Amino acid sequence: MNARSASTVVGACPHDCPDTCSLVTTVVDGIATRVQGNPQHPLTDGVLCTKVSKYTERTYHPERILTPLKRTGPKGSGQFTPVSWDEALTDIAQRLHQIAQRTPGAILPYSYAGTMGLVQGESMDRRFFHQLGASLLDRTICATAGGEALQHTYGGKLGMHVQFFAESQLILIWGSNSIGSNLHFWRMAQEAKRRGAKLVCIDPRKSETADKCHEHLQLLPGTDAALALALMHELIRNDWLDHDYLDQHTLGWEQLKARALEWPPERAAQVCGLPVAQITQLARDYATIQPAAIRLNYGVQRARGGGNAVRAIACLPALIGAWRHRAGGLLLSTSASSPANRARLQLPQLLGERRPRTINMSTIGDALLDTTAPVQAIVVYNSNPVAVAPESAKVARGFAREDLFTVVLEHFRTDTADHADYVLPATTQLEHWDIHTTYGHTDVLLNQPAIAPLGQARSNAQIFRDLAAHMARLDPAFAAPHFHDSDEDLCRQAMEGSSVDFHTLLQHGFVQQALPDAPFAQGGFLTPSGKCEFYSSALEKLDVNPVPDYLPNYEVPSDRHPLAMISPPARNFMNSTFANVSTLRRLETRPSLEMHPVDAAARGIADGDVVRVFNDRGEHVCHASVNGRARQGVVVGLGIWWRKDGLNGTNVNELTHQRLTDIGRAPTFYDCAVQVVRAPEAEEAPPALV
Repeated sequence: MNARSASTVVGACPHDCPDTCSLVTTVVDGIATRVQGNPQHPLTDGVLCTKVSKYTERTYHPERILTPLKRTGPKGSGQFTPVSWDEALTDIAQRLHQIAQRTPGAILPYSYAGTMGLVQGESMDRRFFHQLGASLLDRTICATAGGEALQHTYGGKLGMHVQFFAESQLILIWGSNSIGSNLHFWRMAQEAKRRGAKLVCIDPRKSETADKCHEHLQLLPGTDAALALALMHELIRNDWLDHDYLDQHTLGWEQLKARALEWPPERAAQVCGLPVAQITQLARDYATIQPAAIRLNYGVQRARGGGNAVRAIACLPALIGAWRHRAGGLLLSTSASSPANRARLQLPQLLGERRPRTINMSTIGDALLDTTAPVQAIVVYNSNPVAVAPESAKVARGFAREDLFTVVLEHFRTDTADHADYVLPATTQLEHWDIHTTYGHTDVLLNQPAIAPLGQARSNAQIFRDLAAHMARLDPAFAAPHFHDSDEDLCRQAMEGSSVDFHTLLQHGFVQQALPDAPFAQGGFLTPSGKCEFYSSALEKLDVNPVPDYLPNYEVPSDRHPLAMISPPARNFMNSTFANVSTLRRLETRPSLEMHPVDAAARGIADGDVVRVFNDRGEHVCHASVNGRARQGVVVGLGIWWRKDGLNGTNVNELTHQRLTDIGRAPTFYDCAVQVVRAPEAEEAPPALV
């Protein structure tokens, strides 16, 4: 009897998470049997979240798409027949070429962070669409409000190193359920707590993270800027300021000071729905417990004033000189430390003199229904817009257009794949090369394939390489050498011109960059002034308030729609990814709406009842969860379930709108008003996947 052949392969987690863990996959006789955290990577430290520890279940899922599919029924029906790669790619190339000959801008790529990898997410695909002259996509759906806010305040997406939170004495966890969405930061926070640090959670929901903190400020959605300004008010009133840091390393202090003095705690308490004493105590703690650190997350920026909110919070560390300490300051994103050579990967020069239009991915519903300059073809990869984009009834209607040629690269028959003319089977992270930078720490990670691609699956980069080869029969420009670079070639090109040694990546799977422990201890901000810019002349030129301010939500609860709704990610899903993984789906049980007991009782709703959640945009039917996590006046629709799993074929994005943030053109998912009533007749939940 032959001995079984076992090996381990080092890779990287591909998902949209700040941790970007280093993975170790165990392979036995060519089959991946286990995925673990890499104990040799200091930040991963051998630990993975529940989601990614189930990655083999996702890779070998019985519903995995393993052959190209061609639509045979109505759009949205999910009726397909298998076809060969050559048949699919030949037809796709011909259809795209025909459109490009007339109006190349009528073709739209639609992708986001289904993988965060540089190769499978933003390399050969960009070359392909640049050569085609397709419309550009403004990739705003997650982080641009906060990202541009940091750009106008710090000069880039930079902040603390996550490992130094373990040395902080006060940690404000602002807009983050870190236990579920930032596990390795949470481990640092727990270490700080064991050393005597105080943890404060600021979140409209009583999250699992809030349960473990010393204090929870359960403010109303979209009021974070008011709270930040009130904290500044108290710092100024009590002279809890680092005057030297303000003088040397900030710009616009007098203007920010005047703005903050408009926000006494009493005013902010009324806006935020908080006790005055909570605000004043937090200000005292922030001033007197040092080093003080803020872990800010992107939930804060998903309302009308989200950019201003991030700017206001990002100003706080400079007031008290928190940046002087490596365990003080703020972390939202470290993306600006990335050494990636994106221009080398994407080759924007392939556009030549053409300047295509740009379409905002967050308003894809309106874009697909626009008849003045219609989108005629859309290629979707690393995203599931029918489920995740706002105002999803419009999105679904747009994708249902029979005259819209739709190609989807996917692992599963998602809501979006159901609307495709062709579905092309993509590899998972265990089956391809990729390279990753991060936004929660500063390491670079390499992903090497652990197993051969299943079935006929191909990597995203390979699919666009093959599609270019078929296009070359029609347009010789697609025969250029840069369309022949392999996935491993692309990994190497991603680090060209950087200090990252690719041999070290091959040997260890990660490289730690040598960066200062305290990035702004001596100022050195990346802004035009070199200072933390409380006053931004760049924003002023854009006709945006140059000093952070509070902007009320677009949708304030009213008699018709008296409840504010937020829709943060369910703990065991990653946006709509993992929503069909049996073990994780069982943990989440079913689509639900968290309600405060007072709000539920006023409507005759009990825990587990079927409810209708509605506004003028649509209606979502799900089960009520009266579990003590929602504050009064706010309901929480944890997401993102696929629409097809909803009791009435919808999810929470049936209710969200397409209006954008003050800064960054981003969606306002958490700026939504609804009404909730008990459904007249009990309905059964769909059966769990097995």
